[in-house]
Amino acid sequence: MIYIKSKEELKKMKKAALAVAEVLQTLKENVKEGVSTWELNKMAEEIAEKKSFIAAFKGYSNYPASVCFALNEEVVHGIPSKDAVLKEGDIIGIDFGAIVDGYYGDSAITVPVGKISKIAQKLLDVTEASLFNGIDQAKPKNRIKDISKSIQDYVEDNGFSVVKSFVGHGIGKNLHEEPQVPNFVSEMSQLGTSLKSGMVLAIEPMVNLGVAEVKILNDGWTAVTADGKLSAHFEHTVAITDNGPEVLTRLN
Repeated sequence: MIYIKSKEELKKMKKAALAVAEVLQTLKENVKEGVSTWELNKMAEEIAEKKSFIAAFKGYSNYPASVCFALNEEVVHGIPSKDAVLKEGDIIGIDFGAIVDGYYGDSAITVPVGKISKIAQKLLDVTEASLFNGIDQAKPKNRIKDISKSIQDYVEDNGFSVVKSFVGHGIGKNLHEEPQVPNFVSEMSQLGTSLKSGMVLAIEPMVNLGVAEVKILNDGWTAVTADGKLSAHFEHTVAITDNGPEVLTRLN
């Protein structure tokens, strides 16, 4: 079932989305050589405690931390570790969610550590641009497939591959709601779902430098590229309105 949010519900979602955006901005500012993902996770938890909101991921399906990281060849869901210390040339995906007044916000960024290679920078640029291509299609009377196709076409035109093992999703009182929002066109029935004002989607392309396939590590969470090449991930929580898409997880 797809939930249409009221204006009051959207106000609550904006608060959750703003909390997410502020945490991601702080973590981005602290991404530098020598910092561990454990330290970044601790920063996020301290902000949540100080500002009295709930970090959404901790305990979700027994996930053990508040932030999901993705270092270099990791795609999503990397668990914070004191041993995962950033170094010059790395790229680090940071995915965070928050709950405020019973509603969720969810967003992700991928950040360079110091100077990175040209191909890594292109991967980041293309992935983020593909996200906004998808967001541009998130408007009434379009369909899910319009979002999916715009992302996939842009990524593949630039020589990269779209991860097909994970997709975007509706969001609201639950972190994952209907409909699913793939970053690719397939035979999935929900691709024909019409977009309506009041729907809220977490649109999140995951893009690989090499092959699209991924594998899950022994921790049961961390997804990595099958060929060991780099991956990038960007995500926004987006409300569909009569005036077009409204990105909720973006700082003004």
